[in-house]
Amino acid sequence: MMSSNPFHRINISLVILPSLFLTAYYLFASFPRSPIPPIIHTSLAHLPSSSPSWNIYPENFYNGGAYVNLPLGRARILVRYWLIGPENGRRVVLIHGLSIPAIVWKDVAPVLASRGYRVLLYDLYGRGYSDAPQVTYDTTLFTTQLALLMQHVKWDNAFIVGLSMGGGIAAAFSAHFPHLVNGKVAFVASAGIMESGDISRTAKFMSSPLVQTVTALPPFQHYMRRLANASKPAELQEILRLQSAHLPHYNAAVASSLRDGPIRGLHFAFQELACTSNQVLIIHGTADDTVLYKFASKIRDLVPQADLVTISDGGHDITITHASDVSAALLRFLADNYSYKPAQMSLA
Repeated sequence: MMSSNPFHRINISLVILPSLFLTAYYLFASFPRSPIPPIIHTSLAHLPSSSPSWNIYPENFYNGGAYVNLPLGRARILVRYWLIGPENGRRVVLIHGLSIPAIVWKDVAPVLASRGYRVLLYDLYGRGYSDAPQVTYDTTLFTTQLALLMQHVKWDNAFIVGLSMGGGIAAAFSAHFPHLVNGKVAFVASAGIMESGDISRTAKFMSSPLVQTVTALPPFQHYMRRLANASKPAELQEILRLQSAHLPHYNAAVASSLRDGPIRGLHFAFQELACTSNQVLIIHGTADDTVLYKFASKIRDLVPQADLVTISDGGHDITITHASDVSAALLRFLADNYSYKPAQMSLA
């Protein structure tokens, strides 16, 4: 039977408590190991010269190309960018989308440059000629990448144009770094406010961590390389397949972007944009089956001052299929004498 003597209980406490305290002190008073830099995976730049990618999308696809090492924690990420157009031109940033790198602007960027704009293009982390850090591809990762790149090229601000997921990046960038936006933001076939139900079951399955683990295994990668080298689809489809087959972290980067990135949940960014003096343009095709046309109207509901240019029968790749229409709309919008017109424009 336990003693009811209070002095006995005190003596036991005096023996046990210091021991417990010392144990806890040594267990919890030490810091964990120093943070480990993320693993960095290579880009198209490391493929052999025999790879078809060098013919489709070489490093010098645009003039004025260069690399920069951008900081990410304790790591440095190699990023490819291009500056085209006159050095004293009005500055425009073009942000590509989820899977296709800066080649997607091939029929738009030169038009802007020829009309006197200084255009900055770049490959997002994990795409094209930019390395792929093994991290979560969330919105902050992409907005910070652009802010660091603009700092590197010594741009105080610029007009911001985003395509597809790049539209989500443009919206979040405007919210995170409003001082870097020079009064104009354009969204082309823009994502950013899609809901989980708007993403196909197949896309959700393929972007799951389990599937990504399987597809990273050497046998699957070998199969994808053979498939990519044997097939000759359209230009953009081929660069997509080559990235998927040859870049070790491309599929995981795309999957993480789909799960965690600027595809969904950016209503707040568009709402914040509505509270600024920025002029806003939305360009969207009625036949877009990737980011449905309804999202153009939903974005406009969030940003009432936005102009909406509707491209009749335009799909998701309108910078390729309707490049002249997109270029014309952007040139009108970026001009100094642009003024908002309440009635939407429709391009047949």
